[in-house]
Amino acid sequence: MKSTASLFHALLAVSMLAGCSSYRPTPAAFHEVLDQPYRLGAGDRVRVTVFEQEGLTNTYSVDQSGYLSFPLVGAIPARGHTAQQMEKEIADKLRQGYLRDPDVSVEIDRYRPIFVMGEVGAAGQYSYVPGLTVQKAIAIAGGFSPRANQESVDITRDINGKVMTGRVVTSDPLLPGDTVYVRERLF
Repeated sequence: MKSTASLFHALLAVSMLAGCSSYRPTPAAFHEVLDQPYRLGAGDRVRVTVFEQEGLTNTYSVDQSGYLSFPLVGAIPARGHTAQQMEKEIADKLRQGYLRDPDVSVEIDRYRPIFVMGEVGAAGQYSYVPGLTVQKAIAIAGGFSPRANQESVDITRDINGKVMTGRVVTSDPLLPGDTVYVRERLF
């Protein structure tokens, strides 16, 4: 009888711990977005070149509302667009009474930052560079703290306007704007 009661208490404790776990499998869209062209967002800076138009060639930032303020044509929606879509959009706007046949090139000058939180040496905001992985971001943030869970981390990512969180291994790549959260280990 006593062993049955202790077994019951052990099962109850395990089920309570399992219920407290916030683990959710990583959504499929979480990794699918890695194979798609990069989409602009607030905080990105682009270099726009309008050939033979020195006054229009410059570096422009995507503002908080997702627009790029461009001379002559005003605000152009940029959030969610690729660099190639922005080239076409700017050229189309310039054709409307400003230039006969504009040749426009758009390239990413600076990506929006990533954020690293939790059990790291120096949590904060860091610059994104192409090829950045979770492990490299943690190294930039001062490495793991002694209490850190070093097996996996939680990443919060904006995918097509929907914010998702998924648990990934440290070798996974990051995207601009990602938030990395390093959890504390249990033991």
